[in-house]
Amino acid sequence: MDSVVSDATAVDTAGDTPAAAPAETVPTAAIPAQPGPVGEPDPEDGAQDWQLDHSRAPIATKIVVAGGFGVGKTTFVRAVSEITPLQTEALMTRASEETDDLTATPDKLTTTVAMDFGRITLDNDLVLYVFGTPGQQRFWFMWDDLVRGAIGAIVLADTRRLTDCFPALDYFESCGLPYVVAVNHFEGTERFEPEDVREALTIAPDVPVVIMDARKRYSVVETLLAMVEHALSATPE
Repeated sequence: MDSVVSDATAVDTAGDTPAAAPAETVPTAAIPAQPGPVGEPDPEDGAQDWQLDHSRAPIATKIVVAGGFGVGKTTFVRAVSEITPLQTEALMTRASEETDDLTATPDKLTTTVAMDFGRITLDNDLVLYVFGTPGQQRFWFMWDDLVRGAIGAIVLADTRRLTDCFPALDYFESCGLPYVVAVNHFEGTERFEPEDVREALTIAPDVPVVIMDARKRYSVVETLLAMVEHALSATPE
């Protein structure tokens, strides 16, 4: 009987509501990390500074690559683009045999019928959009649209057929767009000095002439940097 009374007293003393059990503490390490927003840049994935700082915007510039048929414009864009380049290549047929000279490029099977497009990020927040123009005369009507908004142009030249780049030189001279001449050196051909090419093309002394290889990324990047530097010096504003 005493034990029953003691138990009842204990219940009355504690009150009607039993004391709550202390809450369990969950270790922080046990909580899985929540994924960030879909598509959010990650420094570990190689994101640029301007991609991580939403208060900054990249400086986007446009450069045009022009030149004769089969001189290497598509190869130029493909070698340097950090994204999968947009290419509008079409198979060549016998219908173009009389207009497209394949003497210097007998293995060429396709040709650009609209444009090539690629992108490369230089020096943190400088983004270059590279547009390659079609080389054949029947596609020259597209040049006005491709050149609109560009800061400069690169005229690719092949020393075996320098006359093929004359239309591009005349075009950029007439529209006043800064340009550089890039000699795409093909294997098995004679290598000329930049000043020899300048004299052969009769271009102004202030127009840069570079010898490069359109297949090699570092060579293409150097050419793009030369173009940007020349464009800044020609139009500093």
